[in-house]
Amino acid sequence: MRQSFPASLSFKGFLTFWLSLVVFSAGTTSAQQAPSSLPLLFDARERLAKPDLSSLVRLRFLTAVDFPPFNFTDQNGKLSGFNIDLAREICNELEVASKCEIQALPFADLKETLAASQGDAVIAGLAVTSDLRKQFTFSRPYLMLPARFVRNAKAEIKGDTAAALSGRSVGVIKATVHEAMLNAYFPAIKAVLFENREALLTALRDGKVDAAFADALQLSFWVSSQASAKCCALFDGPYLSEHFLGEGMTIMLRQNDSVLTAALDHALAALSRNGRLQEIYLRYFPYGLY
Repeated sequence: MRQSFPASLSFKGFLTFWLSLVVFSAGTTSAQQAPSSLPLLFDARERLAKPDLSSLVRLRFLTAVDFPPFNFTDQNGKLSGFNIDLAREICNELEVASKCEIQALPFADLKETLAASQGDAVIAGLAVTSDLRKQFTFSRPYLMLPARFVRNAKAEIKGDTAAALSGRSVGVIKATVHEAMLNAYFPAIKAVLFENREALLTALRDGKVDAAFADALQLSFWVSSQASAKCCALFDGPYLSEHFLGEGMTIMLRQNDSVLTAALDHALAALSRNGRLQEIYLRYFPYGLY
């Protein structure tokens, strides 16, 4: 799941770019198409019990600082991001805010630190794998990162669904889950393979392919950036697939922390129902992923 910022940008470059988009969108909301809502990953009728946390001494969230807009250090040196705000809202929902800590570490150290009980939960965009499930447990997903099409506005595409792309050239990065997903879901599309994201998006901007299929997070920022030269727009979708794209963003915990895992699931469900999760989503994804 990491890294999600465009490969053609450095960490600092993407952070500056993302911050500029958020500032820009704050003054132009009325002129922009309203972003779609965050899909609900919890059944509105489901009520997850809130465990008793009265004996909890502290709740230590572990994160990293190199995964904007999810977790990063902002221009003032403050730990910020979607995951950071979500961790704080979880603490508020569980009424343990005074016991909560958020510590940033190098990404490579997160698993070892959690295993050594030097933290209680990792919230850093870590992809769930079968190997990790042998060592740790995970909360319910709180965000899915979909795949999307993006089309060149000059391409004569008749229709507003993926069916209109049948027989047309659609770029995709080779040997990726998105190539496999494109071939499985849209066999009538003429897939054009590219070595990397920069080559793919350049070809799309220059009209060498009619559309592209890739990660919605990266595409949503790119179409709003100067790099796209206003050539393109998101098209149809979103497309979600646990088989190809994984289980989504979760919080990782030690396997024996069943009470805390249940508490986090309760908090995530509550934040989904009361709209706070949606508010955080719109704060960091003003143009939407869906």
